[in-house]
Amino acid sequence: MAEKRHLHHLGLIILWSFVTGTTGVDETHEFCSSGGSVRLPCNDALSDCTSTTWIYSRHSKTVELITSGKKKTDTERHERLSLGSDCSLNINKVTKEDYGSYSCRRYVNGQQYGSDARVYLHFLHVSPSSSQIRSGNSVTLFCQLYYDRVSCDTLVRADGVQLIWENQAGVNLQTDSRYQILFSSGHCNSTLTTTLLDEDNNQEWRCLITQRNQVKTSATYIVRYSGTSTTNTSTPNTSESQVTVIVMSVLAAVLIVALVSVLWVIYTKRARNKGGADISVDKDRDENKGTYEFIKISIPTTPNTNVQTADVIYSEVTASSKKQVNTHYIDSNDTVTYAAIRGTKDAPQDGLYASVNTTTPHK
Repeated sequence: MAEKRHLHHLGLIILWSFVTGTTGVDETHEFCSSGGSVRLPCNDALSDCTSTTWIYSRHSKTVELITSGKKKTDTERHERLSLGSDCSLNINKVTKEDYGSYSCRRYVNGQQYGSDARVYLHFLHVSPSSSQIRSGNSVTLFCQLYYDRVSCDTLVRADGVQLIWENQAGVNLQTDSRYQILFSSGHCNSTLTTTLLDEDNNQEWRCLITQRNQVKTSATYIVRYSGTSTTNTSTPNTSESQVTVIVMSVLAAVLIVALVSVLWVIYTKRARNKGGADISVDKDRDENKGTYEFIKISIPTTPNTNVQTADVIYSEVTASSKKQVNTHYIDSNDTVTYAAIRGTKDAPQDGLYASVNTTTPHK
């Protein structure tokens, strides 16, 4: 009767193994954090690793990393992979993309030898809730465990996995009322919330993952204040600012003067090259203290054939004298107006006209 009962139990175990698909599979859990190294064991490996194949899978995506003891060079992580003497898989500079399920499979004469050695690699990462990290602000740190093929509840209940917060001195922060720590098995993360103080700058807070009270790995967050607190704010140097303003003002004034000078030179050159009359004025006095203005007018003899317009030049000559000419007159002012008109090629009007206006006030 006892033997029948034993065979019945053995049959149920075999049937359950076929249903669940876990026949002869050795499962191991490994934990890592960013930048670290991890070793994935291949149990009962043969002495010759040329029969070893490592297969990676996550979210139904399967990739061969090692085939017949040689690395596949068409994978993104092949430079960070190496095979140990015991056919274990070594991963250097671990990143978030490395977490997932790894299977070590062995072949002899083209046939699989033994069962797969499956390793679940879990990745631990810490990140803040905000980029505004400064004294007086409230901040929440997320300690996230990334996993695949198993549930977080299974890791916690069956494998005794825990997430623990501590400071750089190794003190558990769970008992400090300044910190609010919450764990969610549904998201497999632990959050730490606190209000930052001045002395928290450059402080280290670590999230540890333990399995059956043994530390497996940790992720560290270092507080770096993004802005200086008001007590440490430095006043800008006002004298340097004033000097800068003065220098810029002087440079602007010099540029304006230079620009005006250049524009004046250009304007005068264009005026001279336009083909107008050249006029010069000379003043002279006679012995009777009279003032005379001698105006010299030169008109170009050859007009510009490209411009069919008439040029008219006016000049007014005023002669005044303070000498009494007659006892009946106080002073005399004579005004002479000259006009030189040059016509176009079709209608020449070259000539000089003059009109004399004399104004003699009576006594």
